[in-house]
Amino acid sequence: MRRSLVLTTLVAGLAAAACGSSTSAPPAATTGTGDGAAASTGQPVTLRLGYFPNVTHAPAIVGIEQGLFAKELGRNVTLKTALFNAGPEAVEALNADSIDATFIGPNPAINLWAKSKGQAIKIVAGSTSAGASLVVKPEIASAADLKGKKVASPQLGGTQDVALRSWLQAAGLKTDKSGGGDVAVVPQANADTLAAFKTGDIAGAWVPEPWATRLVQEGGGKVLVDEKTLWPNGRFVTTHLIVAQKFLKDHPDTVEKLIAGLADSIESITKDPAAAQKSTNVGIDKATGRPLADKVIAASWADLEFTLDPISSSLKKSAADAQAVGLLDAVDLEGIYDLTYLNTVLSAKGQPSVSDA
Repeated sequence: MRRSLVLTTLVAGLAAAACGSSTSAPPAATTGTGDGAAASTGQPVTLRLGYFPNVTHAPAIVGIEQGLFAKELGRNVTLKTALFNAGPEAVEALNADSIDATFIGPNPAINLWAKSKGQAIKIVAGSTSAGASLVVKPEIASAADLKGKKVASPQLGGTQDVALRSWLQAAGLKTDKSGGGDVAVVPQANADTLAAFKTGDIAGAWVPEPWATRLVQEGGGKVLVDEKTLWPNGRFVTTHLIVAQKFLKDHPDTVEKLIAGLADSIESITKDPAAAQKSTNVGIDKATGRPLADKVIAASWADLEFTLDPISSSLKKSAADAQAVGLLDAVDLEGIYDLTYLNTVLSAKGQPSVSDA
């Protein structure tokens, strides 16, 4: 079930994101490394955070379900969450001042940076690498076999949409924004893609996990392209954390604590993957009304790396690819990152800093 913008409210201190529930939170431990005005004066802050009900957003989901964000944010911060199907929807919400921060893929972040002339957001941390594939019908053996057929992506201008169009272009196949060209790219909700694949209305789809695995396990498809094979060392940013510049300026301490919660979430995933998979499935069930099969979660998980490193080199390549397929004008990405708060959190944990070079 697609829910493009479903708001749930969390009061910091909750261990789970139960829709509409609230409680009085006890004092919580914080990093104590920020100096935001609201935090220093004890004034309450509301943080509106977006994410997707996808396995590629597991650090966000685990952070919510296990209460890790709430613990770091403390009792003066109220966390409200918003669910999206794909990046451009999250960008629209951020532009409308409906959210303050969101987990999102690289290309929508690049688009927002370009359209706002560098005034809207900053990328403050990584989250997930890899976990996207082109899944096709068994008879499709190459890009050439897709000529004249329909292939889906989650949304026009989204990360997987750009990856698909770039790969087709490299194979000598043309696409356009309206679904014309040699291959008709059909942007649609992931749940609709699974249904269309089962009925044969589309020949394939470039999608994130768990949808790639579901197309294989439930739709009888096969992986034609695992996107990891297209990147150096198999690493590329699938999901990172962006924050509205105004919120970052007004509440730097809150942003730092959010990143600390994200670090806690990734540590929890690393230490106990089985528990993290269960937490992720609980969150997906709450968001969509339908949990994933255990085998879907397990297979999806194996294709992912959860990391605070935003893998900036892959962001720059994604921007170049978007330009090459006609979805983005030339853009200067200088300044899109602010890793100050991330590196403060990493230093406090005795871990090496990361760079945006």
